[in-house]
Amino acid sequence: MKFKAFFTQDGMNLLDKRFLPALEKMGRFCHVYLTPDHAMFLHGVFPEGGDGPQCVAQFGRDLLFRDYRISSQSDNRIAFAAEVSLLHRALHSALTIHMQSHSDPNAAIQIKLVKKLPVGAQSPSPYLSFETKGPHAAVVQDVPISKPLSRADVLQLQSVLDSAQELPQTLVQVPDLSQLQSLVDRLKNVGDVLAVSITQYGDLHLKVSTSLVTVGSEFQKLRVLGTHVDPPAGYANLSASTRTQMAVQRGEALSVQVSMKHLAKSLQCNLAKPDCTFYGIAPEGACLTVIFQYFIPGTRLTDKAISFYCRLPVLDQGSG
Repeated sequence: MKFKAFFTQDGMNLLDKRFLPALEKMGRFCHVYLTPDHAMFLHGVFPEGGDGPQCVAQFGRDLLFRDYRISSQSDNRIAFAAEVSLLHRALHSALTIHMQSHSDPNAAIQIKLVKKLPVGAQSPSPYLSFETKGPHAAVVQDVPISKPLSRADVLQLQSVLDSAQELPQTLVQVPDLSQLQSLVDRLKNVGDVLAVSITQYGDLHLKVSTSLVTVGSEFQKLRVLGTHVDPPAGYANLSASTRTQMAVQRGEALSVQVSMKHLAKSLQCNLAKPDCTFYGIAPEGACLTVIFQYFIPGTRLTDKAISFYCRLPVLDQGSG
């Protein structure tokens, strides 16, 4: 099992300033999954059966790395767990040293899998090693990682990722994540369970109910990807709750309940500075999906080298 590569400048900046800070907010540990074509950072995906949000950040190999070399008995795929803060600290430190050597054409940051014998240990342990090569010396930082996943576990991990590829039938774009963040901050003082409804008309409804009070908000006429239909006549004259119930009954909306804590956590992904954010409910209300879209810099074209999404488990399959 072997892996080594050099970071690209864009790759270092993306991870250091955007994606690793977001992943740190999701949880202490993540899985790093390396394939011949992609590098992924996964939270809550493996092992299956967790009750928290799943978060997947996938990058095209050439966006993050150059001189990329990987080999393993798991179809040249390698996966392991690591502490996100340690990964971030090592990369940030390496980047700082690298910037001091920017005038040196040979300056580079290499990353590779190694095994080393810890002090007092009887057997070697695996590490992800960051080596910053400067004009006069090389600085090495070793981040401890888990034992890489077995071939069977890698196959299971890939199967979990493949099963999550199906997009919701309707996705609505939330234009202002900061506005949604402030709304969720207010709603979480009311209750722990949030009812989320998404219509094919482009409406997003959020509602918290307790025995004493019901508080909600809605975003209307949002941009829709996927199935989009016009609302029925007289729709605009009805109350928000009546509109939602009508849309669900007509098969033109889905509604699920999710943990307020999970939704608040997923909003921390805004630290990765997406260009667009879409919300959708998976077929049969399986989960609430949040997809973060990135554009090629200087354009409005989707950057297909970056894929970032969260899947929030539902607490109730009913339509609220």
